[in-house]
Amino acid sequence: MTNRAGASINKQQLVAELQTILPPQAVIHETEALRPYECDGLSAYRRVPLVTVLPESREQVVQIMQLCHRRKIPVVARGAATGLSGGALPLADGVLLSLAKFNRILEIDPAGRTARVQPGVRNLAISEAVAGLGLYYAPDPSSQIACTIGGNVAENSGGVHCLKYGLTVHNILQLQVVTMAGDLITIGSGSLDAPGYDLLALMTGSEGMLGIVIEVTVKLLPVPQRAQVMLAAFDDVEKAATAVGEIIAAGVIPAGLEMMDGMALRAAEDFVHAGYPTDAAAILLCEVDGTNEEVSATAMRVRDLLRAQGAVEVRTARNDAERISFWKGRKNAFPAVGRISPDYYCMDGTVPRKRLAEVLTAIGRLSAEYGLPVANVFHAGDGNLHPLILYDANRPGELKCAEDLGAEILELCVRVGGTITGEHGVGHEKLHQMCVQFSEGELEQFRALKRAFDPDGLLNPGKAIPQPRHCSEYKTLGKEVLTAPGLRAGDRA
Repeated sequence: MTNRAGASINKQQLVAELQTILPPQAVIHETEALRPYECDGLSAYRRVPLVTVLPESREQVVQIMQLCHRRKIPVVARGAATGLSGGALPLADGVLLSLAKFNRILEIDPAGRTARVQPGVRNLAISEAVAGLGLYYAPDPSSQIACTIGGNVAENSGGVHCLKYGLTVHNILQLQVVTMAGDLITIGSGSLDAPGYDLLALMTGSEGMLGIVIEVTVKLLPVPQRAQVMLAAFDDVEKAATAVGEIIAAGVIPAGLEMMDGMALRAAEDFVHAGYPTDAAAILLCEVDGTNEEVSATAMRVRDLLRAQGAVEVRTARNDAERISFWKGRKNAFPAVGRISPDYYCMDGTVPRKRLAEVLTAIGRLSAEYGLPVANVFHAGDGNLHPLILYDANRPGELKCAEDLGAEILELCVRVGGTITGEHGVGHEKLHQMCVQFSEGELEQFRALKRAFDPDGLLNPGKAIPQPRHCSEYKTLGKEVLTAPGLRAGDRA
């Protein structure tokens, strides 16, 4: 095995060098012990890393990066591995750097409404830690019980309340980052603005390709005086999609506006018993928050709008327990769908709200064409679709079929003026579609940014930004999947 400079890698020697930095038990190198690290949430694609390391201090991370930089060995960072685009997929010739031990909340500043946390802190743990102060951290991905803040920064994660409160990039102030060369840099500041270029926005969503985040300063918000959720049932998916645009057009910005089609809501109801109407073709969950007076007036207005758009039932959560139950069903939609299909492939595209109905109709046609069911769950308010393509990896060709259907859906999103990802990132999964969405000139600018931070291309290589050869081959071969060497596709967990 050779490194990225063409020199041979002596694994035994590398392990010995890493063990001068870390305790022996923090350097995992036996094949079977490495298997738990072979994939992230996109488990259809797997690779066993060369070595996995588990540092617990910034000094250890700096030394590991300096060693790998000197030896020209690539590094992939990993948090909780809940990502769904293969962004944490390891390399057979590289080091997988797990930040699982960076799991402490370092400081809470109630007056400044901020918290300094390590990247391995779970998303939900931040809100739990500050609940007694009447504060919370707004971004709330469906995986918030497990996903980590470092991974949220890498993918610029959102959640069901991102419509009003924004994505990760809108809710952080400062990052401490270790570069591939082992330099420690601070990006952003403790205030609402920082001098110089907006590198905070550049680093957020960069998918671990520019640096290793080792500390995050997040913004905290006061818990609203009141939050009210309405559930609207529709007998037609297109009516529900049209209602989304009408709510926003009326000047209402809900805290959350989510949609589930019949297949998804029935799976969720069977799983968590949220109280969803199982005979509906689709439901909308609309939450408004603020002062008591504001919520009462806005909720009445939204109910009128929903009925005017053809909702056959509009139900208001009677208490906080029912409000939590409504959201529990939505946030458990992904595992719920996993109970009705051996495998599913979760897509992540974004479209203009006014094109939602059109795109959902087209997804239905594509589903019929490919012969694979699709359950639709998405952040309707900002047009972020999460179609779940149901398939069985044990049936020859079904994974390839699911991938082709997913590619068609993403390219449909681009055609109607949307994007190929809203919050899951590009990772390994959407490299082909980057060639569709961006011109070669635009992609070269992305590559230039990558080189500015990582000239040798050692940080998470082969992800997010396709090389020119990749794009030319994809356009020539159409839907042929171009898997990287050493990648096992179609394996079951």
